[in-house]
This record gives sequence, C-alpha cells and structure tokens, in this order.
Amino acid sequence: MHPQSAPQSATLEHLVIIGNGMAGHRLVEALAKRPALSLRITVIGEEPQPAYNRILLSPLLAGEMERDALTLRDAGWYAEQRIDLVLGERVTNIDRQSRRLTTDAGRTLDYDRLVLATGSRPAMPPIPGLTLAGVHVFRDLNDAEALTRAAQAGGSAVVIGGGLLGLEAAEGLRKQGQAKRGMNVSLIQRDDRLMNRQLDITAARLLEAELCSRGLDIHTDAGLDHLTGDDQGHVTGAMLSDGHWLPAECVVVAIGITPNKELGQVAGLEVNRAIVVDETLTTSEPAIHALGECCEFQGNTFGLVEPIWKQVEVLAAHLAGEPTAGYVETPCATKLKVSGVSLYAFGPTEAEPDHDVLTYRDPLQGDYRRLLLCDGHIVGAVLYGDTAMGPWYFEHSLAGTDLGPCRQALLLGAADADALLHEHANPDSPERPVKEAA
Repeated sequence: MHPQSAPQSATLEHLVIIGNGMAGHRLVEALAKRPALSLRITVIGEEPQPAYNRILLSPLLAGEMERDALTLRDAGWYAEQRIDLVLGERVTNIDRQSRRLTTDAGRTLDYDRLVLATGSRPAMPPIPGLTLAGVHVFRDLNDAEALTRAAQAGGSAVVIGGGLLGLEAAEGLRKQGQAKRGMNVSLIQRDDRLMNRQLDITAARLLEAELCSRGLDIHTDAGLDHLTGDDQGHVTGAMLSDGHWLPAECVVVAIGITPNKELGQVAGLEVNRAIVVDETLTTSEPAIHALGECCEFQGNTFGLVEPIWKQVEVLAAHLAGEPTAGYVETPCATKLKVSGVSLYAFGPTEAEPDHDVLTYRDPLQGDYRRLLLCDGHIVGAVLYGDTAMGPWYFEHSLAGTDLGPCRQALLLGAADADALLHEHANPDSPERPVKEAA
C-alpha cells in the first residue's frame, strides 16, 4: 500500500527515520514511490525546518540563490503522503529491547524498524581559541545566515581549511562581503596545495591563482597555532605557526566532518569511526539501519552524495523486501561549487611508476587536463577550465574500458576518441580521420 493511502494503523509496521537531512529525505522519497509498500513512517528532524539541500548552502552564502530554493519538500508534502513529520526535536535515547526511542522534548515513540540518518558535524581541530565569539562552522542554514551577517558587516575573515568546503566558504564570504561593505578573506591550508586530496600540483596552482585574482588571500603550507581574542572574548585573528598573524573578526572552521555516531553508541550498536553497517545498511541490530554520513561500511565513511544515493537505493529495496545485490562502493568524481571555476577530478592525485601520464594545457584559455592510465585503462583525471570530457573519462574508468586504441585522441574530445574505439572494434568499417594530439 502506498504511504499516501495507508491508514495510520497499529497493524502496519512502524518505520522511524531519525534525521531529516538529505539522506533521510531521499530515503523517504524512495519509499513513497513504492506503491505496494505497507509502512507507517515517522520522520524526526532536529532542525526546525523540513529537509533542504545542503549542497546549495555555498551559493546561498555567496548571494547567488534565495533561501526558498533550498527546500526539498515542505511540510505539506509529508502530510499528503501521510508521513508523520516531527521537527525541532532531538532523539536522546534508543531502547533496543522495547524498541522505543525518546526525544529531548519528552516524546516517546515505539518502532518496528529504525533508520539512523543523523549525518555529521564539523570536525574541530585542537586549536586554542575555538570557543571565542566570532568562530563559526559552515554546516546548516543557521551557519549560512550567521556568515552572511558577518560578511555584510565587513572587516576581515579567516577560513581554516583548503578543501571543497573551505574554498566554498571563503569565496562565499568574499562575494557576499563584496556586495556590501567588503570583506578581506584569508584562507589557511596546512598542505602544500588546495584540494590536495583531489588535485595535482598544477591544477591546484591554477585554482589558487584564480582565487587570488578575485581577492582571496591564500596561505598554503601554513600551520595554525592558535586564535587570538580581545578582552570581551571575541576573536581578533589567527596566529600561524611561523609567527605570522592574520586579523579576523570572523573565523570559519572547515577542515572536514565527524560522523554523528552517538545514538548508535547509546543503543549499544557496533560503532567504530561511525555506525557500522553491512551491505544492506543494517547495523549489528537487525531492526536498526544506518545511512549516509553517520554510517561506516567496510572501514569507510562517506561525505559525498553519490555513494549515499546508492545506499538509499539499497536500503529502500531492503525495507520493501525487494531483492538487492547490496551496497558496493564505487569511485566518485569531485566537482567544485565555486561560481566561474570549472573543475572535475577523480582517482589518485599523484602518478605511480607504472602510470602513463597524458597532459594538455592551454594557458590562454586557462584549460588543463591530466590523465593517468595503467595498461590502457584510465585510473585518474584532473580537469580544470574545460571539464566537458570529465564524465566521459569517468564513465570509461568505471567501465574498465581499454582506451589504448584511442590514446592519441584522449585529450582532444569524446567524438575523436569514440571514433577510434569504434574503428578498433569494427576494423572493416569506413575509416574516419582523427586529429593527432600535439
């Protein structure tokens, strides 16, 4: 029975989903699309508003998007689906024996099946001064609103972290501040390059040059010693390990995430870095599942939407009693969400001795491509500027295609490469001239 037409009866199996973030909401939508499913569904969210797209917090901060555009479904949609939506409450206890949970508002709910989709929180480094007023993270709508106010007030800001989130926060602050009084934004990256987990040194330097040309002050190979504050307990700046001091009335910590595993611990589930699950997203308790950033599968945790969407597909099928092959990890590609910067990357950042390295660079257009091949198979790519070929490379990497027959055209375009692949597979077909790579 479709949830929309299901009566709220105690005879129906009661599924409770803890977490109304992107993962929990995606699961709700996947279950609502199954017409034969008989479930009573309750969703509990700690934030006061229904699920929204956290990926769009960066353009929201930059002033490129309105708040309403982030909402995934309003409360009316849940009502239409006859799904109970509880907002602004945090689950504090799970009793596995009685299958009952309790919220911080004193609400108790019994469940037959439980899904933990509690997400993550910003990781905080052991740096003195993080408790000063004016120190922020960038995780939810409240954070975006606080940073918007700080940017519009002007002054100086320091962003700690040169990964995806740090870059998006820094550029968002700069752009939001530019529209008002102006804000000087510095970024601290302890590694020798920006996005060191995704980019080689050439692409990272191109990215740094572009962001510096916009007005960002970027410090790589920079260690942060501590934050300084005034007599009122407000942050005044960041002291680097080399003694250099950066003034700041606003500091943003964006060094990564920490899975919210505490509910799993409270319930006595198997927990490591996150809540441990098997290939069906089931925890050590058969009636409890975990999904998204709060779960751990085969020693790995998750922070990108692509693997989490695959987890949703597997868990929805499992809850519906449908056959499923189970969750299997696959590589993911990275895109940067900074206006005017096109970047696409997957695979290792450094070449191994057995890698065949192909590179292309057009300084006038600002384009750069580097491919890593092993025995004719593409294992990694970094594209900056023109990223149109990125999905093509990634598709053939996942498929394990032998690209040796089109090696000379790999940097030129998909049409030329496909033509050579077709010619190799069909040697009797009419030949098509292909441009040679320089």
